[in-house]
Amino acid sequence: QNDVRFELPQAFYMRVSMGLAINEIDRETRAIEFYNLLSSFDFMSSTPTLFNAGTLRPQLSSCYLTTIPDDLGGIYSAMRDNALLSKYAGGLGNDWTPVRGLGSHIKGTNGKSQGVVPFLKVANDTAVAVNQGGKRKGAVCAYLETWHIDIEEFLDMRKNTGDDRRRTHDMNTANWIPDLFMKRVAEDGDWTLFSPEETPDLHDLVGLEFETAYAAYEEKAARGDIKNTRTLPANDLWRKMLGMLFETGHPWVTFKDPCNLRSPQQHVGVVHSSNLCTEITLNTSKDEIAVCNLGSVNLPQHITDGELDVEKLKQTITTAMRMLDNVIEYNYYSVPQARNSNLKHRPVGLGIMGFQDALYKMRLPYSTEEAVQFADTSMETVSYYTIEASSDLAVERGSYDSYQGSLWSQGILPIDSISILKKARGQYLQQDESQTLDWESLRDKIKSQGMRNSNTMAIAPTATISNICGVSQSIEPTYQNLFVKSNLSGEFTVINPYMVADLKALNLWDEVMINDLKYYDGSLQSIDRVPEDLKSLYTTAFEMDARWLIEAASRRQKWIDQGQSLNLYICLLYTSPSPR
Repeated sequence: QNDVRFELPQAFYMRVSMGLAINEIDRETRAIEFYNLLSSFDFMSSTPTLFNAGTLRPQLSSCYLTTIPDDLGGIYSAMRDNALLSKYAGGLGNDWTPVRGLGSHIKGTNGKSQGVVPFLKVANDTAVAVNQGGKRKGAVCAYLETWHIDIEEFLDMRKNTGDDRRRTHDMNTANWIPDLFMKRVAEDGDWTLFSPEETPDLHDLVGLEFETAYAAYEEKAARGDIKNTRTLPANDLWRKMLGMLFETGHPWVTFKDPCNLRSPQQHVGVVHSSNLCTEITLNTSKDEIAVCNLGSVNLPQHITDGELDVEKLKQTITTAMRMLDNVIEYNYYSVPQARNSNLKHRPVGLGIMGFQDALYKMRLPYSTEEAVQFADTSMETVSYYTIEASSDLAVERGSYDSYQGSLWSQGILPIDSISILKKARGQYLQQDESQTLDWESLRDKIKSQGMRNSNTMAIAPTATISNICGVSQSIEPTYQNLFVKSNLSGEFTVINPYMVADLKALNLWDEVMINDLKYYDGSLQSIDRVPEDLKSLYTTAFEMDARWLIEAASRRQKWIDQGQSLNLYICLLYTSPSPR
């Protein structure tokens, strides 16, 4: 009545569980197994799965990745795909690199192209118009490679000043950066911009092959054989990229080469972009729209007496992977390219959430070597049992169609693929490669059993499902110990329950403390009567050195076959310019 619908938690979790079990042989038993996992908060499916399981149109997938072709019909067909995918609660990542740049020649009209930016404005307005069925805001992220001739204008798209017809205030943007650009920055070299119709193979090339082709195009440009080109110091462009990141939060920083060189599926395509939240790394082309189906393990639910409960974690992951694989069969696909891709490769993305809560339960401050080590070993354990669960599913259901030739089929696991990246990066890769589990036996198991899923892990932001479970988001540190957040459901006051419990235990939780927390925006650092160990434990995101977040992420990444959605919190209030 009056657009207010009530669904009690028990019915909610049972609807989702029954939807995910609908194609199982013993549906009732599996539905109960899935229900027990969801209702206990040990694992939570992603938001679209929760919205749409058990409905007439079960669009359960979180992310869709598309490549936009360089022709007018293809561009507007991609806009239509965006609208249909967004309508049923999918987040979008669009690869715009193939679209020719400003000033390029158009054969059909003998005119000049207006470049990528005007089309991105249309994509922005499409996302606003189609708001995921009224359940959450439509969301899309546009990716552009750093060598594209329109890159500088692309950097400005989120600014609040300038020509509003060339601004996208509602759409996310991201840089898709080849390693060669970062090498040029490190070496204080020049960088050349090209239009993709004149350098068509750069879009698909990665690593050392990209470097060779790029250098050859630079020579052509120097001879005047390529017209629509421009050269500038790499550091100038890098500074502008960072400047826009500070000013507008966009474009995000994502890296093309490691996403491809460590991809299990590099034998059948190229990763041209990530998704809306930068954790999905799947191949896209004009024939394939990549799809990923997500869910997250609630890490603090698997901490017992200050230790990681490995046996419970294994059970959770085994059931969770079955649920995620079931999504692929049961899912409603609004465009055929998405269906074809998903059924052929069957990628899923199991992640973790509540990492900060797990540290609280273990009494470990985030900014410590012990916390970094826990990030490493906990993700190693998750990775081991996730890969094993997918391999065991292959025994029951068969390997995915494009398994032969993949890194999996060659016995190359995520921890092994670091060596491929090393060959391309050389001295520029610093990566811890320590391991604690028996990976050799798992390699043997995969060689004999195969894999059910081309990709198995991705750490998503878990913005909504972590709220449902009452834990911190994803791998994030505590944003603030006291703050108000808002979404389409309203405004919510969030307070750190671990901090409150500790302050109560010390008889420090009183009106004065509450007022002090409000005054200091949830920070304990300036409240004298709080002990130092609690100040250290409850340090918030803007109060810690971002290098701890990067180190913890690096340790996790060696175990993951996709990526992590990682935020860095930099408080300009407390930093001064570093001398040059």
